[in-house]
Amino acid sequence: MYNCAKCFQRGCTKQDMTKTLPDCPSKDEQVKEQAKQLYNEPENHRIAYCAALTEAGGYCQDTRLIEIIKFLHRGGYHKIGIAFCTGLFKETQEVVNILEYNGFEVVSIICKNGSITKDFLGITDEQAVRGSCKTETMCNPIGQALFLNQQKTDFNLMLGLCVGHDTLFIKYSDAPITA
Repeated sequence: MYNCAKCFQRGCTKQDMTKTLPDCPSKDEQVKEQAKQLYNEPENHRIAYCAALTEAGGYCQDTRLIEIIKFLHRGGYHKIGIAFCTGLFKETQEVVNILEYNGFEVVSIICKNGSITKDFLGITDEQAVRGSCKTETMCNPIGQALFLNQQKTDFNLMLGLCVGHDTLFIKYSDAPITA
């Protein structure tokens, strides 16, 4: 079992395998080689390369949004999808304005898309947030992914999707994602 969170030597960061835990994943040459092969796939290489440049250019200095903008420019991504929570409506408007100002085409889709009520999931009135499963709209992260897939976005951003909703969005999105 791997326990990197309990390793204070962090030999992996110094390429010193003598300073690692006995079960250090860095010692597994088979997985390391498998990962390196996957990095050679064009999209994986592009993402990893742009991520390394973005990290080097502003690590612990740039805001997350500035990092995202630099990464998207480096990667040549143009059509950006945003899957957002209705609770971050105002913030999403600002992010869209900033991305458009920086030359991106932006497609946004709210979590409540489709107007599917929570009774569809088997939620009862007692389990609903506001008391009525027949009138309370559920979040639809699968729909968010499908709508952005339909729009053929190059890269997607998640803004504030709840735990589990983010999981489903990630599962069904065709484009790479960051949050």
